[in-house]
Amino acid sequence: MIRSRLFRMAAVCAAVPMIVLAACSSGGGGTQQQAAKTELKLYNDKGAWSKYFDQMGALSKQQIGLSMKPVGYTDEPTYQAFIKASFRTDVKPDLFTWTTGGRLAEIVAQKQVAETTQLWQEAIKSGDLTTELAKYYTVGGKQYCVPLNAAYWGMFYNKKIFDEHQLKPPTTWDELMQIAATLKKSGVTAFYHTSVLFSFVWFEQLLAGTDPDLYDRLSTGQAKYTDPGVVEVMKRWKSMIDAGYFNNPGDKTDPGDVLKTGKAAMVSFGTWFNTSMTQRDMKAGSDYGFFTIPNVNPALPKTSMIFESGPLCSLAKAPDAQASTKYLKWWVTTAAQEKWATARGDVSANPKVAIADEAIAQVGKAAGSGEFRLVNRYFEAAPPPVLTAALDGFGAFVVKPDGYQKILEDIQRVADEYWSTHQQGN
Repeated sequence: MIRSRLFRMAAVCAAVPMIVLAACSSGGGGTQQQAAKTELKLYNDKGAWSKYFDQMGALSKQQIGLSMKPVGYTDEPTYQAFIKASFRTDVKPDLFTWTTGGRLAEIVAQKQVAETTQLWQEAIKSGDLTTELAKYYTVGGKQYCVPLNAAYWGMFYNKKIFDEHQLKPPTTWDELMQIAATLKKSGVTAFYHTSVLFSFVWFEQLLAGTDPDLYDRLSTGQAKYTDPGVVEVMKRWKSMIDAGYFNNPGDKTDPGDVLKTGKAAMVSFGTWFNTSMTQRDMKAGSDYGFFTIPNVNPALPKTSMIFESGPLCSLAKAPDAQASTKYLKWWVTTAAQEKWATARGDVSANPKVAIADEAIAQVGKAAGSGEFRLVNRYFEAAPPPVLTAALDGFGAFVVKPDGYQKILEDIQRVADEYWSTHQQGN
């Protein structure tokens, strides 16, 4: 499977000689510092965001006398390999991005990430962070890292295509399927999907929109991938593929270009995808729009909305722990977050920050007021071994959807093995 090969590549990368890692670090990186740092390196897996990180580095130098230089990766397995290698070498990042859920718990258990409980307590008291968000950063009753970003998932759509076919954002699942059918008849591909990394997107959306309780039980080992409700979701997904509503999952075109060129009329991603639109000089309201994806099951009391928050972390043995903590404290402030959110056109983890994009702002406000049922993104919700198996499985499914039953059985075997040694429900 493609995903398996990527993780094997990551293992090889993790084993490269120290001299190569030192070269990649673009600096000495030793754990001992002769003097307090005035510039931090932020290693991240968001290479396309370099210019935004640069802007934040310039602002932090101005406001707290501590600049930041991004070191961006675009290949996720290689990035993970580098960070994990830093745990056992002297080439250590000042700051780094990661994910919440199982992967955060994993490095906390290894005592590699700095605790931020006091920082969270102070930020919540000042109104810069919320108690609702804290749970995603809590492991064993303590907080680790701070939010790099927060994002709500929905559907970005090419407004010119919608206008050309006299279509409006749907309010029900049936309306969304009617839009897809209308576009198909006109020779337009309705939806984007992929066989690598983000292969989970439609699985999580269909399951959360059908039975969010089942989705939650699945992520905690209290339900099985072979349960009837999960099987029915795969059948629905297969029917959409069979209907011709999706693009070729092997297409390597960047999803931002897919939407801009109209290779697909709709792309489901988090609000962070707004950055891809602004990078392509697309204007919200005229070139593209954003709508909340309706539930598959109209009887659900609230619309299920996928939510994610990516952490910005510091190592427990950071090169300059005091400087790294100082930067994390600044990062969550309103002054920093206004710049960060505005530059990328996204929502902020800081509730005080106003969002310029009207559609995105409305979603953020509604989500914050409890209008939606927030569902943790599958990438964070699934335990790491199960996630790896599922990404392989879903990647194979979108290419050959007839094999869904065996794929679910294969994922469940990995889940059974994992939950046999871990407490279910945690």
